[in-house]
Amino acid sequence: MSVEESFARVLMRVDELRDAMAGGDLTPDAFTAMSKEYADLEPVAARIQALNAARGELADLRQMADDPDVDGEMRALAEQEYHDLKSRLPELEHELRLLMVPKDEADEKNVILEIRAGTGGDEAALFAGNLLAMYQRYAGANGWRFEVLSASDTGIGGIKEATVEISGRNVFSRLKFESGVHRVQRVPETEAGGRIHTSAATVAVLPEAEDVDVVVDEGDLRVDVFRASGAGGQHVNKTESAVRITHLPTGIVVSQQDEKSQHKNRAKAMKILRARLYEQERAARAAERAADRRAQVGSGDRSERIRTYNFPQGRVTDHRINLTLYKLDRVLAGEALDELIDALVAEDQAARLAMQH
Repeated sequence: MSVEESFARVLMRVDELRDAMAGGDLTPDAFTAMSKEYADLEPVAARIQALNAARGELADLRQMADDPDVDGEMRALAEQEYHDLKSRLPELEHELRLLMVPKDEADEKNVILEIRAGTGGDEAALFAGNLLAMYQRYAGANGWRFEVLSASDTGIGGIKEATVEISGRNVFSRLKFESGVHRVQRVPETEAGGRIHTSAATVAVLPEAEDVDVVVDEGDLRVDVFRASGAGGQHVNKTESAVRITHLPTGIVVSQQDEKSQHKNRAKAMKILRARLYEQERAARAAERAADRRAQVGSGDRSERIRTYNFPQGRVTDHRINLTLYKLDRVLAGEALDELIDALVAEDQAARLAMQH
């Protein structure tokens, strides 16, 4: 299908949706689905109409500039406006093609974010704590809700692992590129010799699944309850409130023990399990598509080192797009993280656009 045919289909579909919703004989679910589709397509339709209007105006200006019966001054003005508008058309067409790129179905979803300290002992755990704080500040700056579902701290300001839920507008679309290995290079505070240590933490960003996205059969689950361990005062070891859920078909295991209520721990564990199952399904579909087109734009493989935070030089480098910012403090404060994310989003859009041709 040509680009022009795609434009025509969008305009036709917007008219169909508008007429159907105005008819008033839809079920609530159908109306909701159509409203969402209309909200997605209407801005695209508006741009297509603006582009068509600009093309029509361009033809009119060309005709006026070439018409010997038109006053000379008017012809010169038409010629100038023609060239100005013609130079703007490619930008309008590019913006429209970007809008036409199929969206990731998970972009608008909330996120389950998992951070784990990797190689590097206490220093890796401290860095994992830095990353957790960075995402918390970034979430706050975007007006997103940030809830820690579980965390295992080291007692010296670091974390072995943490799982958080981040909810708000377009969370996954902004954070999905954070999945991978984050490496840090710095001199530990405890290091008398001042040698630079390299350590790492892994980040996994999972779109939060809704009931409609993932159907979990209770018969596929093994649920074990046990006594919570670790900090917790008198409550610990008195009641079996901790929950471990094993999804038998996939072998995925999720444990939760932060809440005093077994019911709350189970609910949190199910939320994380659904996200992992949904991500597994998404990854399988992406692999199928990649095999079909024989080329994959970024595998999203979490074993890849995606970013290095170098404290002595105050720089952050994203290896996927070869972008270096000398703003380490501002990135970790969540303030300059957008600069990295914006560049990654632009790269992803360019890659998706290239796949359409």
